[in-house]
Amino acid sequence: MPSALIHPKLTDCRRLFLRNYEVHINIGVHDFEKRGEQRVLINVELFVPLALSTPRQDQLHEVLDYDFMRATIAARVEQGHIHLQETLCDDVAHALLSHAQVRAVRVSTEKPDVYPDCDAVGVEVFHIKQD
Repeated sequence: MPSALIHPKLTDCRRLFLRNYEVHINIGVHDFEKRGEQRVLINVELFVPLALSTPRQDQLHEVLDYDFMRATIAARVEQGHIHLQETLCDDVAHALLSHAQVRAVRVSTEKPDVYPDCDAVGVEVFHIKQD
């Protein structure tokens, strides 16, 4: 996917990111996947207008706190078993996009332990708020 920053609606945005956030969750459709947790890596990019994220006094309340990303993911993971990575990605993306300051979001999930002959299998989604 080409860089989201070239999208005309995002040229006035700051990109916040959370890389390779590791969670252990019950995810999968196969019986063996339903018996225990799997390691999943989650990556998030949030696009926030500079007007809403440029601190004037170097204070946390002037920007979007990174804890918001982690807490949003944790809240979804705590809801219980998820069959599909697509569901996890969509749920996290929609929850993050519901924040008033967020204009766009990109979320990806990866299951790194599924196949021995590749790094990971995963899903990515990108959403921009409609006007």
